[in-house]
Amino acid sequence: MYLPALQNGFVVSWDDGGYVYENSFIRSFDTQLLKWAFLEFHAGHWHPLTWLSHAIDYALWGLNPLGHHLTNNLLHTLNTFLVVLLIMRLLEEYQKAAVPTGTSQPLLSDRTMKITAATTGLLFGLHPLHVESVAWVSERKDLLCAFFSLLTLITYTYYAGELRTNVSIHARFRYFNKKYLSLLALFILALLSKPMAVTLPFVLLILDWYVFRRIKSLKTFITSSFEKLPFFALALISSIAAILALKASGTTEHWNTIPLLVRMMIAFKSLIVYLGKMIVPFHLVPLYILRHPEKVYSVLIEYIVPFIMVTAITGTCIAVIRKHKLWLSIWSYYVITLMPVLGIFQVGVVAMADRYTYLPSLGPFIIIGLLSAKIYEKVSSLNRWRMMPSTASIVIAISVFAFLSYATILQVGIWENSIVFWNYVIDKEPSFLNAYIKLGEAYTDEKLFDKSIEQIRIALDLRPDYAVAYNTLGLAYLSKGQPDMAIEQFRAALRLKPNYADAHFNLGNSYLRKGSKIMAQEEFESGLAIEPNEDRARQVLNSIDSM
Repeated sequence: MYLPALQNGFVVSWDDGGYVYENSFIRSFDTQLLKWAFLEFHAGHWHPLTWLSHAIDYALWGLNPLGHHLTNNLLHTLNTFLVVLLIMRLLEEYQKAAVPTGTSQPLLSDRTMKITAATTGLLFGLHPLHVESVAWVSERKDLLCAFFSLLTLITYTYYAGELRTNVSIHARFRYFNKKYLSLLALFILALLSKPMAVTLPFVLLILDWYVFRRIKSLKTFITSSFEKLPFFALALISSIAAILALKASGTTEHWNTIPLLVRMMIAFKSLIVYLGKMIVPFHLVPLYILRHPEKVYSVLIEYIVPFIMVTAITGTCIAVIRKHKLWLSIWSYYVITLMPVLGIFQVGVVAMADRYTYLPSLGPFIIIGLLSAKIYEKVSSLNRWRMMPSTASIVIAISVFAFLSYATILQVGIWENSIVFWNYVIDKEPSFLNAYIKLGEAYTDEKLFDKSIEQIRIALDLRPDYAVAYNTLGLAYLSKGQPDMAIEQFRAALRLKPNYADAHFNLGNSYLRKGSKIMAQEEFESGLAIEPNEDRARQVLNSIDSM
């Protein structure tokens, strides 16, 4: 269903430019790339393995988007296969842990396990909520992180399965030196792909509690937690690196401007909205903008109701824990794996994103898989009209997956190119002024300057004091060959934001276009006083000095 993505281009004006299309670092696979990938923060992230992946793609395909999309498609296909394998392994290990030795009757039939695994895999592979992670080249980090996370979990099923029986501490650490090191290695690769893997140690503890039944008391919990100490230490290091990267990019300003209580309410809302979109995948938008409700009933619906629902779900899971541990384990997995991106640590103006659900969606999908298998088994066991219910079940299942496939194909089309993408965002989020600016940039790239100017003017109508909009409008006029109009826009940007380095550089370029070298020199010097590490601007300034 993701094959149409092979015909898509780059969404240059939203991360694909900085990640691939305009990223000079990935264009040579050498020690400089390794140094940059591991030691520098770029685009607000630290995920060196992802950068190396993009560099390999560039070495193979250059800037042909087909190859980059093909890699994403292959990774998603592998991840879907690993999901099926993981579910089968978990169900097998659950049976071994739950069924007493010598008992011949299994808890789950072989058919039930296969239907559960197949249904979960199909939902994971076909759901339109995952389009953003696959069809967007820049979200390679999601796919790589999931790939190594799933491998970590599968490997852990073998490790924990063999250690379920009581063994001496010496035997445990002899085993530690073998498979445990492979677990750590896979976990490190997941962290190097995307810091969202920091939740994996908690997931392993959930598996110890429910699937493997290694945690039965406080003592066994401490033992299991001690075993995970290297995982927690690595997760902490990765978290620190991620925070430092975000601070370096200046995207953590909302941590101070938005109160913690508000961010907590955003988190409760996100948990419920994500569940709703997994069940009914309508109105999927690449950007869910952070807003503050202005009316009391809006606050009630958007925040209080989700808070009550999350509290009710959590309370119910705890209330039935003795008979149904599965519910609390799945709910805990869902909440914990989403925790890094729930908005508590708010980044930018995006409140939610479909891509955040890539691995967390496994929890609800497993529940749907188990329910589907149970319903099919019940229906198949009916003596009367046996064929009719079974046939109806199959027809319903095929219809559901056909709908998901169709919705996924439509969603893939949104990522065709920057112009299609931003037009779709504006259609869904007409008040998001940055979308008009980005669409203007996309039109400028295609030399459709009048359309570009029209879109940026709309952004200025929404917010007349937005310096970024004036700067982008100036670039459109400069590209159109109207330096006088461009100078007017850059000056307007600097009146609103005097320390705007890019506006100084762009104004300097405009003066150069007019042949005013002295005024251009002054602007480049002013810009470099604000951003002294802008090498390209310094090169232009040096060339002016040598004229």
